[in-house]
Amino acid sequence: MYSIDFDKSIIKNISPLNIDSLFPHEKIFSKKSSTLTNFLKSFDDYIIISSIICCSKSKVIIDGHHRYFTLKKLGFKKIPVTQIDYFSEDISTGINEENIKHKIIADALNGNLLEPKSTSHKIFSHKSKTWEPIILLSSLSKIEIKNDQESQ
Repeated sequence: MYSIDFDKSIIKNISPLNIDSLFPHEKIFSKKSSTLTNFLKSFDDYIIISSIICCSKSKVIIDGHHRYFTLKKLGFKKIPVTQIDYFSEDISTGINEENIKHKIIADALNGNLLEPKSTSHKIFSHKSKTWEPIILLSSLSKIEIKNDQESQ
């Protein structure tokens, strides 16, 4: 198991959210989404998936665009989400531009999506003094397939 030492106050909440309350900031690779869709369709009762990471204030997706678009395509209403303090100095976008986080949020809320994988969000690990992939803040979640489909 891989873990990092980070400022725990960055995580604001971990819970299922209505999928329509989230805003992507990047486009996706359709081939990667199709592969994920086919994989998830192969399960009968439930799937285990990493939570989507989003800004706790704006609900803009920071990590998990392919998971988000795939789950939306499959008709899921609620998905697991880890909400974070996106404006923490311990979170990097991978883009060296002043006020880039504000621009990412504004563009996402206006529907102006960046190209796939154009950001590389990272979290600072205080123990190793290195920047690590932000997906490490995700939680694994079990999503019941039959229950979710029946509630639609």
